[in-house]
Amino acid sequence: MSTIKNNNYSHLVARIGGLLELGKQKAFQKVNTILVETYWQIGKQIVEFEQNGAERAVYGAELLKTMSKDLKATFGKGFSRSNLQNMRLLYLKFPKSQTLSGKLSWSHYAELLSVSDDLAFSFYLKQTEIDNWSVRELKRQIQSALFERIALSKNKEGVLALAKNGQQISQTKDIVKDPYVFEFLQLEEKDQWLERDLENALIDKLGQFLLELGKGFAFMGKQYRITLDNTHFYVDLVFYHRILKCFVLIDLKKGKVNHQDVGQMNLYLNYFSSEENMESDNPPIGIILGADKNDILIEYATAGITNQLFVSKYELHLPNKAVLQEEMHKLLNH
Repeated sequence: MSTIKNNNYSHLVARIGGLLELGKQKAFQKVNTILVETYWQIGKQIVEFEQNGAERAVYGAELLKTMSKDLKATFGKGFSRSNLQNMRLLYLKFPKSQTLSGKLSWSHYAELLSVSDDLAFSFYLKQTEIDNWSVRELKRQIQSALFERIALSKNKEGVLALAKNGQQISQTKDIVKDPYVFEFLQLEEKDQWLERDLENALIDKLGQFLLELGKGFAFMGKQYRITLDNTHFYVDLVFYHRILKCFVLIDLKKGKVNHQDVGQMNLYLNYFSSEENMESDNPPIGIILGADKNDILIEYATAGITNQLFVSKYELHLPNKAVLQEEMHKLLNH
């Protein structure tokens, strides 16, 4: 046995283990693909039964209620009225089965079908494929109105491109949101907490924080020390963006952002440009996150600054999606 083990036996076992794991993944994906296709076929049968595909809401509701009862009696779980409604909607959203994504599970589709707006639906579908979101991550992004938050920073053509292609990161402004949503921290504005508490809470839930920041962020450290003229300064959070190939500095403010905060971030950016950047790095990006900001003050405070410096708000609760949707529709109809 010792002779066998000396002949790369452990590598053999590892390779076999890898093959088994890969096989399990492929089997799961295949089963899931078959499940989605089967549910699509069921949805097609339901829609075609409803008077040759014409949608009849009242008739359809009664049909699904009766069908749910009969199918559960024969086949067991999985045929609730809401699940049957999702099968029906799946067919209506994807009249051609070839347009279904092999990367998404039925649970993904069930979550996506809760999105009524066609542009938002298209965005979340594409972004789930691009970023390989889990169902839990997808649900959180829908709840936090990610599409509307990104869309409101664009013009009409940009919103339509966002819906069609997902978020494409090619320039600095593509990674900046306003507002950021930190509902996962479960902090309250009225509670007695400091900026350091906010920083620590974000690091404690780094996975969720990175999901909110978006694709490409790699965490480098917190309280990054800068020493100038024997005086120490500390950048709250430092990231490196793998796509844009640059440092991203984040400063956290519990209250409203003021002009001194802008000046301080500008100092940090100048320091990183001169002292931390490698030849292959692009200029650093600075983001100041505050509970509030005055847009006119920020406009004057940042005027003339050549560094890439942004000021955004953060919110500790999920945003009012209806308000954001109304603003987005105004933008599209302008």
